[in-house]
Amino acid sequence: MVEDDESHVLALSIGLEREGLAVTAVRDGRDALAAFETLQPDVVLLDVMLPGLSGIEICRELRARGVDTPIIMVSSRSEEVDVVVGIEVGADDYVPKPYRVRELAARIGALLRRRYAAERAVAGTPSAPVTSAVLRAGEVVLDPDRHEVFVRGEAVELPLREFQVLRELLASAGRVVTREALLERVWGLDYDGDPRIVATLVGRLRARIEPDPEEPTHILTIRGIGYRFNDRA
Repeated sequence: MVEDDESHVLALSIGLEREGLAVTAVRDGRDALAAFETLQPDVVLLDVMLPGLSGIEICRELRARGVDTPIIMVSSRSEEVDVVVGIEVGADDYVPKPYRVRELAARIGALLRRRYAAERAVAGTPSAPVTSAVLRAGEVVLDPDRHEVFVRGEAVELPLREFQVLRELLASAGRVVTREALLERVWGLDYDGDPRIVATLVGRLRARIEPDPEEPTHILTIRGIGYRFNDRA
């Protein structure tokens, strides 16, 4: 937990530990990155307004390092632009203050379940998807077993969530996948965060695989419904 308000640190630590979670608090944004390397936490609970470095800067830096640990951003600011910025820099969820500790614990638990399920799927345990065949559509190739993506013959590194979204779209190439279906398949039935996270991740995915993200030819938006991966591009 990265939080500089002592009253929040105390209340959250007690409340989350009662829910069965071990909590370590860091109070300065400048110490957060070093603490992450030392602690290697399962989840990062990150306040936006911090001394030293802001939560946005910390989240952006962690994602730039390739860290895929779930990050929940917490803030008293809940305007749409703040939520979108938090998600765009790589947060998995965004929770406005004030909030209930039990609800926050439930969100943490949901993120952990999805992360462990994804890790088991990559490892090829029985919880993995029924099919792990290489998926191809036009210039894009995705290998679920190797966690590799190639676009126009070049390897592209994708964070786990973007990889999962692309996998779902490629598996249904040529057919429309609704936003609700992507939320259910990638984030799980118990996800109750901001549904705009789908559009944000699709935008980030386009920036990595499209020749021109402003005029996408691979991931097409079907207005009011969802997305279709163009199998003819």
